[in-house]
Amino acid sequence: MLNLTDEQTAAADRFHAGDHLVLQAGAGTGKTSTLAVLAHGTRRRGRYLAYNRAIAQDAATRFPPTVRCKTAHALAYAAVGHRYRARLTAPRQPAWKTGQALGITRPVRIAERDLSPRALSYAALRTITRFCHSADPTLGRHHVPRMRGLEAPAPHAQLASTVLPFAKRAWKDLQDPDGGVVRFEHDHYLKIWALTNPAIETDFLLLDEAQDTNPVVEQVFNAQREHAQLVMVGASAQAIYHWRGARDVMTGFDGTTLALSQSFRFGPHLAAEANRWLALAQAPIRLHGSTHLATELGPLEEPHAVLCRTNVGAMTHVMQLLDAGRRVALVGGGAGLRSLALAARDLKAGRRTSHPELVLFTTWGDLQDYAGHDPAGGDLQPFVDLIDRHGTDTVLAAVDQLSEEQRADVVVSTAHKAKGREWSTVKIADDFTPPKDTDQSDDTGHPIPGPVNDAEARLAYVAVTRARQHLDRGGLAWIDHHPASPAGDNRPLSHAGIAKGSAPATRCTTSVWIDVPPVGEQEVGRPPEGRPHWVQRCSSR
Repeated sequence: MLNLTDEQTAAADRFHAGDHLVLQAGAGTGKTSTLAVLAHGTRRRGRYLAYNRAIAQDAATRFPPTVRCKTAHALAYAAVGHRYRARLTAPRQPAWKTGQALGITRPVRIAERDLSPRALSYAALRTITRFCHSADPTLGRHHVPRMRGLEAPAPHAQLASTVLPFAKRAWKDLQDPDGGVVRFEHDHYLKIWALTNPAIETDFLLLDEAQDTNPVVEQVFNAQREHAQLVMVGASAQAIYHWRGARDVMTGFDGTTLALSQSFRFGPHLAAEANRWLALAQAPIRLHGSTHLATELGPLEEPHAVLCRTNVGAMTHVMQLLDAGRRVALVGGGAGLRSLALAARDLKAGRRTSHPELVLFTTWGDLQDYAGHDPAGGDLQPFVDLIDRHGTDTVLAAVDQLSEEQRADVVVSTAHKAKGREWSTVKIADDFTPPKDTDQSDDTGHPIPGPVNDAEARLAYVAVTRARQHLDRGGLAWIDHHPASPAGDNRPLSHAGIAKGSAPATRCTTSVWIDVPPVGEQEVGRPPEGRPHWVQRCSSR
């Protein structure tokens, strides 16, 4: 039995009226369930665009047969990608060998740094990747990525001038479905498809996780407006992938904006904590926790999950927990840290590394100097400290001891990788640090901390909303003492027809039989045998 809140009913009403829709969904508010209800309420043909294949496959079990659930890559593969099947399955070859085929045969010196052919090859291939994620019709200098040690405007301009001709040569090579020297990736056929200005045959198009959409997918989605009803769902407050080219396409979308604010994941206390971060992030939504759930906030000795700010922080916790005899899983695995540790081993031995992040450094001391003194290298300092403190062998040994999640005592994750996940009990790691103090003081002479960055507030919101039963705020408890901190903002915003004031209690007043499979957290009980699932419309008490 599915209980529809007023907000879900409003979304269904506007959908059936034919509006283009934006659904701002809070954590645990049943956004996919809501989309499924919309789809089951019409006989029109629909498409659901999922963030990844696993989500698409899960959604296919929830939506009616009239809605096809795919990723954007799956649509692109069916249209053009299948022509490149042979290239997709071709044996891998090192970037330097690809570079040789593209004419990258000699090193280049820029700003007192020597770029090997291997480094130039990496830069050319990454330029192609950035272009494929963009909505741009042609390759340009702005697609050339910044490289460690060459971040300043003048060196980067020289790098872009050097790399762009090779990138254009690589892109031309990728157009040939029958053969070429550049390894063909899935993002390549997605871009090739997007450049054909495809028309998706459907009556309505649903875009999930819209806040982290690449511009290339946004372009294809918006281009369907003339012949299809567009519905995007997600959370601007969870837009945490801007650093890799994703865009919050929900903001500024031309359509009716509604919110889903009733969380079915946790109780009011955690909702109040989440709302503090939503207020700091200036998000267009506030959450209401379920009164049927008593989520606690307080210290935890043995949480099911530990969420960290950085990969290095996650690895530090992994090693601490392993030393304590716990079986530990790391979300996403340890391959990335392993490759960095191996690169550090090479640099310590006086050998150049092929790791794309560290390819310009000649020795470990060179990297230490860059991380410690160059403002652009500050994000590498925790990794340098980790290696200096523990050594590469210890880090590699810890990676080898990682367990699978189903066999682990505790799961460690970065907040980024925890997005979309939830655990019964969660602890926030201490590498979530408060803003640095300003040079000003308050009336008592204590330094005034700097403002809370919007992006950091969004990441904190994602982190604290992963818990169902118990949250240990740990490294985010500093918010209690920050001058900008709301005490616990539970007020919904006046946003797209959502009235100001406290959250209304809900009661179910209208019951309708519709054929909807059970979809997530809103299922309450079971319908009578042989009958479709019972959906109730809930209204304010």
